[in-house]
Amino acid sequence: MGENQRIYQFRNIFRFFFFSAIGIFMFFIPIEINDKNSIPLDHLVTWIRSLSSTASAYYAMILVILGAAYPFYTKSWKKSKVEMVLSGFKILGAIAAFLVLFEIGPSWLMAEDMGPYWFYSLVIPIGVLVPIGAIFLAMLVGYGLLEFIGIFMQPIMRPIWKTPGRSAIDAVASFVGSYSIGLLITNRIYKEGKYTKKEAIIIATGFSTVSATFMIVVAKTLDLMHIWNLYFWLTFLVTFLVTAITVRIWPINKISDDYYSEEGFPEEIIKEKRIRHAWEQAMTTAHNAPKLKANIFENVKDGLVMAMGILPSIMSIGLLGLILANHTPVFDYLGYIFYPLTWILQIPEPLLAAKAASINLIDMFLPSLVVLKASLETRFIIGSLSISTILFFSALIPCILSTEIPIKMGHIIVIWFWRTVFTLIIVTPLAFLFL
Repeated sequence: MGENQRIYQFRNIFRFFFFSAIGIFMFFIPIEINDKNSIPLDHLVTWIRSLSSTASAYYAMILVILGAAYPFYTKSWKKSKVEMVLSGFKILGAIAAFLVLFEIGPSWLMAEDMGPYWFYSLVIPIGVLVPIGAIFLAMLVGYGLLEFIGIFMQPIMRPIWKTPGRSAIDAVASFVGSYSIGLLITNRIYKEGKYTKKEAIIIATGFSTVSATFMIVVAKTLDLMHIWNLYFWLTFLVTFLVTAITVRIWPINKISDDYYSEEGFPEEIIKEKRIRHAWEQAMTTAHNAPKLKANIFENVKDGLVMAMGILPSIMSIGLLGLILANHTPVFDYLGYIFYPLTWILQIPEPLLAAKAASINLIDMFLPSLVVLKASLETRFIIGSLSISTILFFSALIPCILSTEIPIKMGHIIVIWFWRTVFTLIIVTPLAFLFL
């Protein structure tokens, strides 16, 4: 082995272990600072926001305005009816945020539990968290850890979730990164003929969860950060258990295994020397990865674009859902769909939990707001449910519909219903067992 090869080999090993360790530390190792027990990323974001609350508010407002303008700048607003509707909601979101920030909105919007709560408790934290989280996400998934884990997941992906081993990368990318990253990967691989139609739909509706950084927002809202690791790993487990069930029932089990074009490229199965293959993949990724500065720049840029896309939607669709939840009986009535189940499962506040479960279709944050003052068990169950159901109208469903993945709206609603039912059935006994 030549001197240059040894240098490159050492550099790749260092990149893999050092950067992956920093990513793991920032996302998964809780520490106590100022009597607050949380993960380092949360501490960092809290500190940054504490430097200037006014600056944070104006920064979030700029992101919301840019997010509302972005579809018209890229001309993506006219791609489909869904994009047109979503673009309209983003404009409404920007208007609502502006009125709240400058305190010139109507009284119903300026009520403490409406516009101000939504803007200051969700929009601003998410606006700060996503780009900052993207810095450490670059370390967590950019230097081989993702590929290393993916190879070891191969033997279980097909038997359990009926997807190729390579889909493990989508699953992990979504969970520790974002559903937008996961969907981007899924759409590209589907168009390349490496996923069938059924596999792409399973991955889009079963693996494309909101990211770990968004889970922090939910956990903070529900006061679950003191049990962050329990919340994260149980939710992770429940999400993928539910996916293993939904792939075996209608409508997913009746979807065809056709490819995007006539020609498909099924995955090569690796049956031996898995450790060596996983290590080689990790080293190849570490070797080909851009320099840290460039990698962070790209991830922060993607994080800002993602925040721009999500914040105005949250401010409009989420606020609309909040209005319906607080000022109309719509979700009280819809909650009765799940009430028999929440009562049978003996969730402490069964009707409240049922209402939260039904409102989850609108936005992943709204259920948390419904159960803010509920018992720890109920907050934990609903916090887990809001992640595990995956599908919600304020962001993810429009994202799926804007890809090339062919799925009907009716099927999305049915999959959401099944995911809600099975999540409640699985997570409730776990909550009672561990809390």
